[in-house]
Amino acid sequence: MKKLLFFIPFIAFVALGVVFYQQLGKDTQYMPSALIGKPMPEFKLINMDTDAVVDNTAMPNESYLLNFWATWCPSCSAEHAYLGELAQQGVNIVGVDYKDETPAAKKWLAEKGNPYSLVLLDEMGHFGVDMGITGAPETFVVSAEGTVLYRHQGVVDPEVWQTLKEYMQ
Repeated sequence: MKKLLFFIPFIAFVALGVVFYQQLGKDTQYMPSALIGKPMPEFKLINMDTDAVVDNTAMPNESYLLNFWATWCPSCSAEHAYLGELAQQGVNIVGVDYKDETPAAKKWLAEKGNPYSLVLLDEMGHFGVDMGITGAPETFVVSAEGTVLYRHQGVVDPEVWQTLKEYMQ
């Protein structure tokens, strides 16, 4: 029986080695979402431009990017210029100003340009929680029917856009 006790650490080491080996080569940046393939959650948010309360019916009738951003987010500032390029190419982007001050957000967009066809205010972060975001920036591809097709956590750049573009077809 004592000899068996000597093998327990070895067995545990082998088991951990198998688990670590299985993780090799996996995309560590990919964050799955429970919403993939499901309708976007119902919401009521303020439209930044009109100060009107809008809901899911205000969303575009075509595939679009839903981009969560904030003025306090350095990565959001880094991706902003590229989002502007995408908007100029005709990509429909809906922005959600996440846990931010509205005056600061309006000033930020006035200074840096506004790539969004619609800007929604999520000052308390409730919609972000419903979407399962962990921080800003996060971008979702949403179909014309309102189904969440893909989630990307982090900056949208030319490399990431190649993946997002595939889901927007």
